[in-house]
Amino acid sequence: MHVPDGMINLPVSAAAGVVAAGAVAVSLRGARRELGDGPLAEGHGAERTAPLAGLVAAFVFAVQMLNFPVAAGTSGHLLGGALAAILVGPFTGVLCIAVVLLMQGILFADGGLTALGVNITVMGVVTVLVSYGIFRALLRVLPKGRHSVTGSAFAAALVSVPAAAAAFTLLYAIGGTTDVPIGKVLTAMVGVHVLIGIGEAAITALTVGAVIAVRPDLVHGARGLAAPLKLRVDGELIDAPAATAPTVPATAPAAARSPRGLLAAGLGTALLLAGVVSFYASANPDGLEKVAADKGFDKNVDEHAAADSPLADYGIADISDSRLSGGLAGVIGVGATVVVGSGVFYAVHRRRTTRNASAPTSAERA
Repeated sequence: MHVPDGMINLPVSAAAGVVAAGAVAVSLRGARRELGDGPLAEGHGAERTAPLAGLVAAFVFAVQMLNFPVAAGTSGHLLGGALAAILVGPFTGVLCIAVVLLMQGILFADGGLTALGVNITVMGVVTVLVSYGIFRALLRVLPKGRHSVTGSAFAAALVSVPAAAAAFTLLYAIGGTTDVPIGKVLTAMVGVHVLIGIGEAAITALTVGAVIAVRPDLVHGARGLAAPLKLRVDGELIDAPAATAPTVPATAPAAARSPRGLLAAGLGTALLLAGVVSFYASANPDGLEKVAADKGFDKNVDEHAAADSPLADYGIADISDSRLSGGLAGVIGVGATVVVGSGVFYAVHRRRTTRNASAPTSAERA
């Protein structure tokens, strides 16, 4: 659902850019708390939390390359807002999607640069707000457990995609550059993105379930769901003392015992998806492209400012082998997203640590 330049006029694109900038600013503050909380951060600092968040951004980038068929002549791909929010938190999730969209726009000419604010608002802010709100609401009424988390993730991701389609339609109704009946745009956009949402939901639930299986403590949305441990003392059940750190059985897989192993496994998976599996992705246009072509509101789309990029359209210029070209471009994209994302999250975490260290203690204030 990457909106190109020229589909939404400049005033509305600028207004969406202000909304996106505000959301990113708020998310930077919220992400400081998210990156500083949780078992992975305790005693280790940004050298572990930042790479984990950067890995989530890279994984979203990789999976977005895997377009899957949803209807005759139409494909869909992961938006990723629900997945990122559930894994690393809603504020960090918004930043993850913003990093992905920035890398796609600058390096791969995917999503307009003047429409970057529109894309962050629609694909990042809306999907995160809708999905995480639904996710938390469901967890309040469902029994605590792994299946409730994955089921809630499925439902939240499913709804987030048509919600993003509706948000795009609203922006198009205000600032669309082509005169097309909005009712037809809304019906077509929401209809096809409900189908895409099923794929989004399946990918999100499977990924969240896989992480929970090895390190449930690393899933932000699952924290605090485990029932407190009880001890029987003199025939009565009492709460056990809180553990200072999560315990992992010695027989658990290596990825479960070592955060570095989990990070390496996740990065390897992202590289495999982007570098190899992406070659088999559907070549059909995605939901927005297909609806825009069918309804005729792609007539004023401008050529991308980065159309001459050597990585434009997820290929490497001067490499004729399409499999090699696309695979290398995907690997470069994953690597660049990990580096940029980890750098951003490291800076966010370090700023929180520095501010906490410089804050006066209660004794000093007295």
